Amino acid sequence: MSSPFAGERIGIDESGKGDYFGPLVVAAVLVKPEWEADLRLMEVRDSKRISDGRILEIAPDIRRLCPHSVVAIGPQRYNELYARIRNLNRLLAWGHARALENILAHSACGLAISDQFGDERFVLNALLEKGKTVRLVQQPKAEQDLAVAAASILARAEFLVRLKRLSEEAGVPLPKGASTAVELAAKLVVRKHDREYLGKVAKLHFKTTQAVLAGLADA
Repeated sequence: MSSPFAGERIGIDESGKGDYFGPLVVAAVLVKPEWEADLRLMEVRDSKRISDGRILEIAPDIRRLCPHSVVAIGPQRYNELYARIRNLNRLLAWGHARALENILAHSACGLAISDQFGDERFVLNALLEKGKTVRLVQQPKAEQDLAVAAASILARAEFLVRLKRLSEEAGVPLPKGASTAVELAAKLVVRKHDREYLGKVAKLHFKTTQAVLAGLADA
């Protein structure tokens, strides 16, 4: 895995942004040069290129090796924040900043790398005192860097665990993504529970919500 960055750095990535069901999860991972060989042996790479099963296997090894922080925003909290902020990039920035600050509470690392998702000022403005001393680099395909790839795996692992738990609590298998299968599952959730329950398992600002409720009204 090639990266233009060398030395100690913090990688930040998120999971769940495009998934109707489940939380939004942001992870930050501190990587030092002497740990990179171990991460390569684990075959750490962008989580989108790894099966869910393998992600759940690799994640504990990364957690044991690297200082890390995982910030999970469950659907109910996500919906509350989104209703107030009304901007997904600002919400993402808030999560990135919190995960980064948690690492910086125990480390003086001076470089943080994340994927480019919006104006970097969103993240910089959300950072507290420690975070303002960090050089933050946002770039496309940041997952090519080992630190960001490791963060992407931890974020996805936490997302998968929490989605499974929500499925068990709802008594309905909750698929990933935002497909027709997701819409059908959402209708099942509403029929099994009620409309209010949807806010406990799903991100309500997605267009899927309108389609589901309109479909039920027509039924």
